[in-house]
Amino acid sequence: MMNVEIKPGKLSGRVGAIASKSHAHRLILCAALADAPTVIACDGMSQDIRATLDCVAALGAEVAVSDGEICLSPIVRKPERVVLPCNESGSTLRFLLPVAAALYGEAVFTGVGRLGQRPNGPLLEQLAAHGAVIEQGTDPLFVVHGGLTPGAFCLPGDVSSQFVSGLLFALPRLAGDSLLRVTSPVESAGYIDMTLDAIAAFGGEIGVKDDWVFAVSGGQTLRSPGRIGAEGDWSNGAFWLAATAMGSDVHCDGLREQSKQPDRAVVDLLAAIGGGDATLDMSQTPDLVPILAVAAAAGQGAVRLTNAARLRIKESDRLAAVAGNLRALGGEVEEGADELIIHGTGGLRGGRVSGHNDHRMVMSCAIAATICRESVIIEGVGAADKSYPGFWADYAALGGDVRVL
Repeated sequence: MMNVEIKPGKLSGRVGAIASKSHAHRLILCAALADAPTVIACDGMSQDIRATLDCVAALGAEVAVSDGEICLSPIVRKPERVVLPCNESGSTLRFLLPVAAALYGEAVFTGVGRLGQRPNGPLLEQLAAHGAVIEQGTDPLFVVHGGLTPGAFCLPGDVSSQFVSGLLFALPRLAGDSLLRVTSPVESAGYIDMTLDAIAAFGGEIGVKDDWVFAVSGGQTLRSPGRIGAEGDWSNGAFWLAATAMGSDVHCDGLREQSKQPDRAVVDLLAAIGGGDATLDMSQTPDLVPILAVAAAAGQGAVRLTNAARLRIKESDRLAAVAGNLRALGGEVEEGADELIIHGTGGLRGGRVSGHNDHRMVMSCAIAATICRESVIIEGVGAADKSYPGFWADYAALGGDVRVL
């Protein structure tokens, strides 16, 4: 486990946005299910993206990565039994559970860290209700025996939008038509929109009948566009945008303002925090909570980040981890069942914090160091590689004074 010490100081300069792993996951799945090879421009190869690439390769796709590009030849021959190493990527697991149930005789899913503790019950129940047989354990996490049949599917919208996306990838490949109904208010709805856009970019057709009711024609094969690019990542760009809101001068290039990535809302959320007391609903953008909490500590008002209970089942219990780290740095935080209330003090003292084996914890603590009066020691900084393997190089290039302990 690598630890670092960061000396106090602001950041300055320009940094390019890395590829959105949320967008890249979706493009990789579409390319693997398409009719011809696809080249995906992807600037930045995180552990989560590699997990999806490893899995589609196991499914029978041919994958080559070089110079910011992924060359992917689609699945042609499907092995009867596959082993899918999902690492700690929830998107990889939840997208591929339905795909494997639709296309393969037996699929073995493995994972590490807290992946096996994240909820999948509603998705597994729907797969089992439509012909799949699923064995659940700890090592492997799941064994899925295929045989998924078309029909009427129902999923809640308040557990994970990834359940819906996974079925939207799989249902077009079934022999008959299906109807997918989302039965409760949708959280992180923008990620479903991203899935629909990716499928449409590959010529797929998903009908939207009413709010959150999808009509899916069976027998579809996606059509490769030949070449397509993953968007710049608003989720990781948020760290640099927050640093600037907190007094640094960092310009993050390559973020598309018209993107459907939910975390593009960070601009408006940071503006709200800068205005003083604020209550922010985080149900659509939960991944922003760690860095917004740091930005709130840099202000002077009381900022309430609410509707964030799902953060307790991420790579760490992010509500507890954020509250604990900010207190360790001298911040004032109240932790509730589904919220944090941060009382801004204009800055932080500094101190020693844990990365909690969570990429967003590590990077938010690094940005917190820019408003500290004393050094910050962060334990387990390698976790940043999960989504942003170049984070520390970029941080240093922007003037961050980082020393490996």
